[in-house]
Amino acid sequence: MLHIIDDQEEVRDALSWLARSCAIPACAHQNAQAWLSWLDSPQQQFDAQGDCLLLDVRMPGMSGLSLFDTLNARNLLTRFPVIFLTGHGDVPMAVDALKRGAFDFFEKPFNDNKLMARVLEAFAASRAAAGEAQVAERLASLSPREREVLDLILQGKMNKVVADELGISMRTVEVHRANIFDKMQVKTAVELAGLLRTR
Repeated sequence: MLHIIDDQEEVRDALSWLARSCAIPACAHQNAQAWLSWLDSPQQQFDAQGDCLLLDVRMPGMSGLSLFDTLNARNLLTRFPVIFLTGHGDVPMAVDALKRGAFDFFEKPFNDNKLMARVLEAFAASRAAAGEAQVAERLASLSPREREVLDLILQGKMNKVVADELGISMRTVEVHRANIFDKMQVKTAVELAGLLRTR
């Protein structure tokens, strides 16, 4: 979902229309506080297509930079990549934000096609970050012994070898292996290795 956050209704409408014309799902928020309320609401959930914020730097109340800092403090910049929309005088601030983790910034007026292309790239980054977070959660659910068995499985060792190295029965290894596959949501050791190859 593309989240458009701008205090000017005509800007929100124009960006929403642009997104729709590119078949990009979008929703508009009139200020940073409204979007934070959405973020903290129970019905909020991660979009399988990915998420991205188009964020105006200067807004009444909480500025775009303040919202960016809030997301940064909550470690949410990978889940919600931020693309700043800036006026000329805001460029140094936007460059600073880029150094601190913003996905990109566009100076007004901007090229529509280039902006939407970057939004799609932000979606891809958001999806990748969500996938990594899910894998980390699954790994965290493993017991210490399951982690030991997992490490040996990833080394390509057979159940008997794993049992010998850990000083446990083969039956116990089989139980741990089944639990690992269940918790990691995989069916084979090859699938498990593929899931964890980038970690």
